[in-house]
Amino acid sequence: MKTQRNQRRIVAAALCAALTLGPAGGAYAQQAGGVTGGSTTDNTSAGNVNGGGMPQTQQQGNVSYVSGGVGLDESRALQRAQSQWPLALRFTGPNGEFLADVHVRIVDAHGGEVLSATSRGPFMLVRLHLGRYTVHAKYSGSEQTRAVTVQARGNVKAAFVWSVK
Repeated sequence: MKTQRNQRRIVAAALCAALTLGPAGGAYAQQAGGVTGGSTTDNTSAGNVNGGGMPQTQQQGNVSYVSGGVGLDESRALQRAQSQWPLALRFTGPNGEFLADVHVRIVDAHGGEVLSATSRGPFMLVRLHLGRYTVHAKYSGSEQTRAVTVQARGNVKAAFVWSVK
């Protein structure tokens, strides 16, 4: 009981420090909370040229995508933006810890590859045309797949969870 109380105090103090320090503190809080496979010092991921903490939108053929979420500001911005993108992907470990450097390959219903990219954080938002797709996500040598259908209204979310140590 006393140990749990001490753990809660430590977590509360860390959260307070993170909020006080701003974006740099938020990135540290995410790292301390179990970010695996990414770097909070990666300025290309946190370029935020889109404003509001959103990382840079990338383009590959007809597909736009954005990925990141290692830092607290970026993570919140991506979560807020999910509803505006047809496909939202999330990559975590078994206890919800954020993963980065996940290779994502999206294939259309005809077997054509429409996207091949590496996520810079636990969230990847993708703008796809209407249709059926298969999402292949590979982390640390282990690949998972999900079938998704992008429709005219709303969006689809797919979560990938790996058992990492």
